[in-house]
Amino acid sequence: MARGVAGAVLLLGGICAAPAPAAAHQVNISTARVEVRPDRVVAVEIALKGSDVDRLAGTHVFDEQTGTVDAAKAAAAAAPIAAYIGAHVSVTGADGAPCGAGVPEVSADNDGVVTRNTFSCAKVAGDLVYHSTVLTASNNSARQVVLLGSGPDAAQALLDDTNTTVALSVPPPSLLAVMQRYTITGIEHIFLGYDHIAFLIAIVLWARRLLPVIKIVTAFTIAHSITLSLAALQIVVIPSTIVEPAIAASIVFVAVENFFSRDIDGRWKVTFAFGLIHGFGFASALQEFGLPAHAVVPALAAFNIGVEIGQVAIVSIVVPVLVLLDRIFATDRTKPARAAALVYALSALITVLGSYWFLTRVFFEA
Repeated sequence: MARGVAGAVLLLGGICAAPAPAAAHQVNISTARVEVRPDRVVAVEIALKGSDVDRLAGTHVFDEQTGTVDAAKAAAAAAPIAAYIGAHVSVTGADGAPCGAGVPEVSADNDGVVTRNTFSCAKVAGDLVYHSTVLTASNNSARQVVLLGSGPDAAQALLDDTNTTVALSVPPPSLLAVMQRYTITGIEHIFLGYDHIAFLIAIVLWARRLLPVIKIVTAFTIAHSITLSLAALQIVVIPSTIVEPAIAASIVFVAVENFFSRDIDGRWKVTFAFGLIHGFGFASALQEFGLPAHAVVPALAAFNIGVEIGQVAIVSIVVPVLVLLDRIFATDRTKPARAAALVYALSALITVLGSYWFLTRVFFEA
């Protein structure tokens, strides 16, 4: 056992001491450089002896007389070489979820062949794991030396036929990457949150001027920003069994109110009150997505910004469409007015949807 450990140490030290391009490749020994980038893209570079490549991939790139790999032959045989490496190398999450592999590159390296590829792990949560059975799948005496990182002081690991994985240390994403990711998440949530869209449409159906719309959007923004922050930071927590039916009830309220009031100027007050409820709904979605421990506040702010972008986009589409319909169906083209039948029809539809959501959330959702 002591001899085996000593041999492994010597193997790691001997191979890793010399720069890769200048070092001669050894038979039955492959080297891998694995680098995890802040965007959760894993770069993997693997080098093998040319004769090993020919034996494993069925190619003829190694010249026994010169002891080198022919660059032209290596380029021509890129497909089978990449196929072999692709079948024996992967990066996954700790739960086995695979990261997406990119397009591999194959090149000659003196007496060996080097392959480079990247694995996109942005959609894979948690820790990452590098898997490799290169050489070791066909020879139990083969080894792979793994360098973890890009610098000369990179950590080292040794893989064999019984040990084929290495846990990867994932650096936290940059602040810019966090902001971008959570802004997009906020936009996606508002556009996929049909109940929130229904609420926004119902609240502006009578709007024909810009100022009331600005007041409504501002009130909704301030209100849900307050409760979103409180809930996301676990300061105030309300169960979703209360929040979700309450959101549906708010939709029914504003839709039914359209039948009895056209006072769009004062509607920001109602919007503010219901915006507090919708904020808890946004927080529930954000908690399912999770907040990065190293950037809670920026992620929360970015998610909120994304929600606002989506909200403004929706209102910016709905209100001009309503104004355009006013002009199309106006009997007096000099004084176009909102057709009550249109508002009532849309409000009735939204009332039915809101009632359906309320009933299902109260009686059918755990």
